[in-house]
Amino acid sequence: MPMQRPRLRQVPLEDAKRLTARQRVREGLLDWIADVIACRRLLVLAAILTTVALCADYYCGTYVTVTRGAKVPDLILDRFQAIDMSFLFVYGYIGLIVTMFLYPALFRVRTLHIVAIQFSLLLILRSVFMLFTHLETPAGAVAVGFPSFFEKLYFENDMFFSGHTAMPFLGFYLFRHSPLRYVFLVGSVVMGIVVLAMHLHYSIDVLSAFFMTYCSYRMGQRLLRRLDPTYIG
Repeated sequence: MPMQRPRLRQVPLEDAKRLTARQRVREGLLDWIADVIACRRLLVLAAILTTVALCADYYCGTYVTVTRGAKVPDLILDRFQAIDMSFLFVYGYIGLIVTMFLYPALFRVRTLHIVAIQFSLLLILRSVFMLFTHLETPAGAVAVGFPSFFEKLYFENDMFFSGHTAMPFLGFYLFRHSPLRYVFLVGSVVMGIVVLAMHLHYSIDVLSAFFMTYCSYRMGQRLLRRLDPTYIG
């Protein structure tokens, strides 16, 4: 009687694809962990600098909120009444900031410290400038409120320069090699229009934000070259 070959178990095609997908996820997770370990020193440094920046923003913002300033005329704002665009002002801005950190954290973790350090420098620079700019929020401004944690970082009279304009514009520089840069460029322009429409910033706050962001970004590049030998930005 001839010997029969053992029958090989047939693996369904769907199960094979699922196994491959699981392997890809596992390999991707292992690569992500390896990248985090490789740049752990820079990530810790970035976390410390971000904490310092948030503290500076909080204390400077609290100071300008309780310190009386002056309301001044504005060539653009004086031409129209305030328009309520609170949803864009709050959730559009939150979405841009979250995207700025979430994208590198998930897909390019080796660049996360770059984003955090550049963000921190711009936030510190803005804190210093608004501390020495004693202007009150323009007359007729729309009252807004942020949800949960973000409410603690929203202040009144923090005029110069516009963070809503500057932070997304920083994203344009940070992701200049990615199509994502156009999202931040458009977001920066839209946020600038929104804060003017709502009378929450003077015109000079918005216009200067682009220049101040560029200066901060260039300073951040010089700092990163000293901290990270692999940095080529």
